[in-house]
Amino acid sequence: MLRTMLDEYGLDDIEITMETRFTEDLELESIDLVTLAGSLEARYGRQVNFAEFVADLELDEIIDLTVGRLVEYVVRCLWAARER
Repeated sequence: MLRTMLDEYGLDDIEITMETRFTEDLELESIDLVTLAGSLEARYGRQVNFAEFVADLELDEIIDLTVGRLVEYVVRCLWAARER
């Protein structure tokens, strides 16, 4: 999902790891995170609420948000939904 988004921005040659930061490394802006939130909702429905996740973060945590932290959140949400 992230790779598709980056490909659309012409950033198809960037290596993405769990430590990759959205702002610093991928140079994504807040509007890009809104697009990512829409993609997450389209893929997982209400099981993964990116806006709620970000609302619980401090500003510096949002700025330093890594792919790994988002992946961990998505996995937790999907496991929680599965256990219901």
